[in-house]
Amino acid sequence: MATVGIKIHKHHKKADGTYNVKIRVSHKGDKRYIDTPHFVVDKQLTAKCTLKDAVLKQILNKTLDDYRVTISSLGPRLEFFNAETLRNYLRDKDEPLDFFKFCQNHIKELEDEKRTGSAGTLKTVLFSLQDYFIQPTVSPLEINEWMLAAYEKYLRGKREIKRMNQGQLRKRVVKGMTDGAVHNHFRDLRILFKAAMKHFNKPQIGQIRIPYCPFDNYKIVDAPETRKRNLDVERIKLIRDCKVEPGSRAELARDLFMLSFYLCGTNAVDIYHLTQDHIKKGRVEYNRTKTKRRKDNAFISLKLVKEAKPLLEKYLGRLNNRYRHSHGLDRAIKEGMSTINARTGLSGITFYWARHSFGNLARNKCRMSKDDVALALNHVDHGNKITDIYIEKDWSIVDEVQGKVNALLNDHEGRKPKTMTTAAEQRKTMRLVNA
Repeated sequence: MATVGIKIHKHHKKADGTYNVKIRVSHKGDKRYIDTPHFVVDKQLTAKCTLKDAVLKQILNKTLDDYRVTISSLGPRLEFFNAETLRNYLRDKDEPLDFFKFCQNHIKELEDEKRTGSAGTLKTVLFSLQDYFIQPTVSPLEINEWMLAAYEKYLRGKREIKRMNQGQLRKRVVKGMTDGAVHNHFRDLRILFKAAMKHFNKPQIGQIRIPYCPFDNYKIVDAPETRKRNLDVERIKLIRDCKVEPGSRAELARDLFMLSFYLCGTNAVDIYHLTQDHIKKGRVEYNRTKTKRRKDNAFISLKLVKEAKPLLEKYLGRLNNRYRHSHGLDRAIKEGMSTINARTGLSGITFYWARHSFGNLARNKCRMSKDDVALALNHVDHGNKITDIYIEKDWSIVDEVQGKVNALLNDHEGRKPKTMTTAAEQRKTMRLVNA
């Protein structure tokens, strides 16, 4: 039987001599408390710290009566609750649906879990929605098919946005989004909306505050085919050998691009978080940030190959002092890669190409199996989850993939047996090397 009552904790006395009046929720032998906006002083309390203020008791009794009616209306569904979930249900049942507030809390949870990448993309969606609505709160019920159509039109057009930058509100004009950007933006908005449905809806007790998902009836534009982000050996060597100013962002981008390549396509965020504790017996061992929610925590063990060692020593434990968070490192790498592209005659190459290129060369040049390449890239094989229960990971397989790919940079100089290289391929190689 669930009960509610007034409770004042004597040991919760504040510095100003007041106590917060709480609502006690008791259920299944446990107790939880709801804060109220009411505060009392000693003269309003009995010697046993119970409330004796008649006016305030009358106000609080109305709240208690409302809670009792709510509990009674649950009937047999009350068994689905414990004290904490019942407390939350009573506390939040009349709370207005605020999609912006929910998004802020959801993003904060992701940040607390160190899922900064996911938090960053969702924060971009939240800021954009706030630009669009120009109001402090929005109900999720306002997000429907018609709103989505208007919102997409808004995103595709040139628009002015306001963002805080170094403590100042700055304005800038951004160009309209492409199909690919709209696809990703709406994909992330759908993630937020469905998370809100999961948070506000309690189907087991018949509480459906968000009755439907507008994305069930709204066609998100298809993403264009992703450009293949694969570099051949000659282009990777152009990046490796690019002359840059010491201490520049170009140097940072070049070094970390190659470090990622040498370490089986390690992501920038994982390089950012690497410390000496991750180096064990000549191996780099860490949990991949992007997918660490996997049951294996996305753990991987990589051989610290000789090519990677000086680069790792150069940056290990220093990046998080240089940049407050990994997003700052990402921006620096992006700017540095622009310089690298200009100096090497390449175009559009980003840091993530190191990972794609490693996987492509491992499969297509070194002829490693897709399963072995996936293991080296720390991917999960959804098709073999049952088999993976029985098979222990063998890191020597990763070492073999890593060794063969890295050997391409040491041994491959654009010279192959005549039976394997055409004259056209030789001319292409010379143009790249001399670019």
